Amino acid sequence: MENTYLFSALRLFKYYKSLGDAAILRCDADKIHFKLNEESNSMALLVRHISGNMMSRWTDFMTTDGEKPWRNRDSEFADPEWDKETLIAQWEKGWVTLFAAIEPLEAEDLEKVVYIRNEGHTVMEAINRQIAHYAYHVGQVVFLAKAITTEWETLSIARNKSTDYNADKFSRDKGKRHFI
Repeated sequence: MENTYLFSALRLFKYYKSLGDAAILRCDADKIHFKLNEESNSMALLVRHISGNMMSRWTDFMTTDGEKPWRNRDSEFADPEWDKETLIAQWEKGWVTLFAAIEPLEAEDLEKVVYIRNEGHTVMEAINRQIAHYAYHVGQVVFLAKAITTEWETLSIARNKSTDYNADKFSRDKGKRHFI
């Protein structure tokens, strides 16, 4: 894969996976079903939805509709009786499916049309749609983990450390590199 849009998209997917990985690992096993209220989602529900979406969207995504007939999206929002190991296994299953679909793509694939619920998207549009969708939900997973973990270690720039962070960045020569 060239250093192109596909390379950048793959790195973004890996970045959001790493944020989710870190949030899930920081969370105690007995807290993965915690909800802020009845209308909110638990970490287990979010992972179930994200992985269900990934398996549906990325399985045979170049040749079949991204909303597979076997997917039951509504059931993804019924709290599963998962333990933390099952949650992690389901999370990984979704990401494995995504990476298996994205990694072999070539630049000429980006303008091909794929369908999600019978709506045509170029491959690039479909990738953008899913980056945004997963970033949205991974942010929710991180928020929940931070809310339910007693000793939180930040996943980004630590509070009151922006000056130090920027000083480190600006001490380096200018260069093209990915922020991850």
